[in-house]
Amino acid sequence: MAFGNYKINFSSVGNVTLSEVFGTGDMSPPEMTKKLWAFVKQNNLGKK
Repeated sequence: MAFGNYKINFSSVGNVTLSEVFGTGDMSPPEMTKKLWAFVKQNNLGKK
């Protein structure tokens, strides 16, 4: 199982735009990954 059977469900956040998650400035792929995981944790979207 990929990621130890960790699943992410975005259906509970409604209509969130990418700019609300990532911001509007330029960023590297590692920065995008950090912001995405911060969003997942902040909104309690991950489940095992």
